[in-house]
Amino acid sequence: MKVQNLKKNSRTNWEKLSTIPDSKIDLSDVNELGASFFANATLKMPEPKKAISLRIDSDILEWYKEQGTGYQTMMNAVLRVYMQRKNERIRKPKRRKSRSLNKAA
Repeated sequence: MKVQNLKKNSRTNWEKLSTIPDSKIDLSDVNELGASFFANATLKMPEPKKAISLRIDSDILEWYKEQGTGYQTMMNAVLRVYMQRKNERIRKPKRRKSRSLNKAA
């Protein structure tokens, strides 16, 4: 995420934070990453996106554009979540509805 996006959505006082020297920042709750961590670390680049032509209703496109920079990334994220939920439903076995054996007397 770009810093400008963080500034737009964050309540952090970025100007004040930028004046604090690194030596004054409390990192006591953060574990230091040693050489062994970086020795086993691998760089994984994201898959490149594919450019496509897609027909979308104009009001939907305008709404996403109104959300600001990164609207195409947001649309991709929404489609990804939808895909994942559909895949979860396909993998789960369908449960049968249980019939009640107790009949009203």
